[in-house]
Amino acid sequence: MEDKHKQYREISENILKNIGGKENIAGVTHCATRLRIVLDDNDKADLTKVENINLVKGVFIAGDQLQIIFGAGLVNDIYAAFSMLTETENMSLSDVKTKASQKQNFLQKAIKSLSDVFIEIMPGILAAALLMGITGLLGQQGLFGEKSVVEMYPALQGINRLLSIVSSGIFTILPLLVVYSATKRYGGRPILGLVLGAIMLHPNLADAYEVAKGNVQPETINILGLNIELVGFQGGIIIALMMGFVVAKLDQFFIKKVPNMIKLFLAPLLTVFVSSVLLFTMIGPLGRELAQFVTTSLLWSTQNLGIFGYMFFAGIQQIIVITGLHHVLGAVEAQLLIDTGRNFINPLMSVALFGQGGAVLGYVLLHRKNTKVKELGISAFGSVIFGVSEPAIFGITLKYKFPLIAGCIGGAIAGGYVYLSKLTAIGFGTTALPGLAIASADNHGHLNYIIAHLIALSCGAVFTVIYGNINRKKTKLNSQQE
Repeated sequence: MEDKHKQYREISENILKNIGGKENIAGVTHCATRLRIVLDDNDKADLTKVENINLVKGVFIAGDQLQIIFGAGLVNDIYAAFSMLTETENMSLSDVKTKASQKQNFLQKAIKSLSDVFIEIMPGILAAALLMGITGLLGQQGLFGEKSVVEMYPALQGINRLLSIVSSGIFTILPLLVVYSATKRYGGRPILGLVLGAIMLHPNLADAYEVAKGNVQPETINILGLNIELVGFQGGIIIALMMGFVVAKLDQFFIKKVPNMIKLFLAPLLTVFVSSVLLFTMIGPLGRELAQFVTTSLLWSTQNLGIFGYMFFAGIQQIIVITGLHHVLGAVEAQLLIDTGRNFINPLMSVALFGQGGAVLGYVLLHRKNTKVKELGISAFGSVIFGVSEPAIFGITLKYKFPLIAGCIGGAIAGGYVYLSKLTAIGFGTTALPGLAIASADNHGHLNYIIAHLIALSCGAVFTVIYGNINRKKTKLNSQQE
C-alpha cells in the first residue's frame, strides 16, 4: 500500500511540474474517469509530457479544464494524492466548473447554462426514460413472440401498469421541472420557479393539446386592453427555459429594489405576478412560435432531406460534441418528444458515438503492440459503451485526426440505416448500451438499434484500419525513396 501511495505521489508531482506549478492551478476535482484541473494559463501545460506520465491514459483540454484520463477507481486515488499535494482537497466539481466558466466567452457561457439546466433534472429524466423503455419491452407484441410479455405472463400486468404510470409522471410535469432548474441556474430562488411551473400547468387553464385539436375553447380575459387566452403550457419546454431566466432576473431585480421592510413578501409577490403576466402576453406566445419552428424545421429535414439529412447529422454530431454545442440538443429532443411522441435524434447521436468507438478499436488494432495505446483505447471504448465519447475523441480520434474522420463516416453510414429502418426513441438523455432501453419497439426497433450500432462500430473500425495501413505504406515508401 505504501508503494502505491508513493507511486501516486510521484505521478502527482510529475503532473504539477508539467502544468506550470501550484501557482497556475485555479481548481481541482475529478469525475468517474478523469482528473479535472482548471489552470490560470493553459499554455503553461505541456500536454505531451503529461500524457507520457505513468498510468495516464490520455489528456485533453475541454470546457477550459485540463482533463487527465486515469480510469475508474484509479482516478480517486490519484485525486487524493494530487489534491493533498496542491492543497485543494475541499474543492467541489461545481466550484471547478465555476472557475472554468469565468474564462468562457458569452456563447460558451450560454451553451453551458442550457446544459446545466438539464443536468440538474437529468437523473429523473433518465429514470423515467429507462422505465418507459422497460414497459415498452413488456407491452410490445412481436418482440418475443406473437404475444407481448404481459400477455404471456398476466401476473406482470399490474407491475407493467405501475411502470407505465411511474415512467410517464415526469414528462407530465417536465415544464415545471425545467422552470425550477432554469430559475436556480440563472440565480433566482428555485421555489419561485416551481410556482411559475405550477401556473403553467394549472388545471383551470385549458389543456394545450385539447385546444390544438379543437376539442376545447379556452377562456379569454382582458387585462389592460389585452385579450389573453387562458391556455396551459403542457409540453412547453422552450417556454419553460425562457420563463426560468425571466423569473430569476425579476427575482434579483425586486430583491435589490424593494425596501427591506417589505421585501420579504412584496419581492416574491411582484416576481410571480409580473412573470405570470409576461408568460401569457409575451413569453408564452413567442415560445410557442419558437417551439413550433424548431419542431417543424426538424420534421422538414426528415421529409425533404431524407436519408442524406440523417447521414449528415450522424456524420457531424461528434464534431458538434467537440464544440460543446451538443448540450443544446436536450431541449430540442424534449420538445420533439412532446410534439410528436418520438425522438429520431437520439439514435442518430448514439450511432455517431459508436462510430468513434469503432475508430478507437481500429486504432488499437493498428497499434496492438503498444501497451499504452491499448490501455487508453480500452478505457475510452468502455466509456463509449455507456454513452460518453469525450475520452475517445480527445484521447485518440481527434488527437490522431484520421480516426475522427473514419468514425464520422461510420456514424454517417449507420445514420442512413437509422433512416431506412425508421428507428426512433421514446425518450432522451441516454445513448449507446443504456439507450437500448428507450429505443421505440416500432418496426423491430430494438433489433434495428443493435444492427445500426454494429454498422457504426464496424465501419468506424474498418475505415480507420484501411487508412492507417495506407498511410503506413506511404510513409514506408517515402522513407525508402529518400
